[in-house]
Amino acid sequence: MPKIVVPYERRKVVSDAAVRIMARTGIEGASLRNLATETGLSIGAIRHYFESHDELMVSTMRELGRRIRQRVTTRSDRLLTADLTSPDAVADLVAELLAELLPLGPAHREDMAAWLAFVAAARTQPAFQLVAEEHHEHTLRLIARILEEATDRGGLPAGLDLGIECFRLSALLDGLTLQAVLRPQAATSGLLMDVLRRNARSLAAQSGS
Repeated sequence: MPKIVVPYERRKVVSDAAVRIMARTGIEGASLRNLATETGLSIGAIRHYFESHDELMVSTMRELGRRIRQRVTTRSDRLLTADLTSPDAVADLVAELLAELLPLGPAHREDMAAWLAFVAAARTQPAFQLVAEEHHEHTLRLIARILEEATDRGGLPAGLDLGIECFRLSALLDGLTLQAVLRPQAATSGLLMDVLRRNARSLAAQSGS
């Protein structure tokens, strides 16, 4: 009986391969030839599932951004259910949730290395720029939701300027990600978490000022 091929699954195999290649060699390495070698598929088979190489790469970037954000959204309900007794405890949980956006483990590092390659290419390629902007806006809304829930739990001051603080945390996460990808020996997971936790606690401290 012939094997049934699910188009979505085959597209995901190719996109996942593109991420692995980009993490190793940058965006230039994700050629159709290299993708064929990585996946064991023929170039013709890859073309069957994507209209063009550009469409393949944009689809990969969009799916990668969704996967990065999903790591946070799948755990964000912890703010609603956790038994937290102090602003610092709320802040630490905020930091733990936002840490899902950082390259703290092998899978996260691979994804974020590929994402940075996409972002660098977005400077000159409008299709990538559009996806990068979509991801930025989605991430800001995700951070805002976490801060709003933390405020409702009494861990953050009610008068917090969410626009400023969301942008500040987004910029912090971007900077920590860049350091971790470029200087992994110095920017250890422990250091990244300490910096993120201190920033989250600095927000909580404002409730007592």
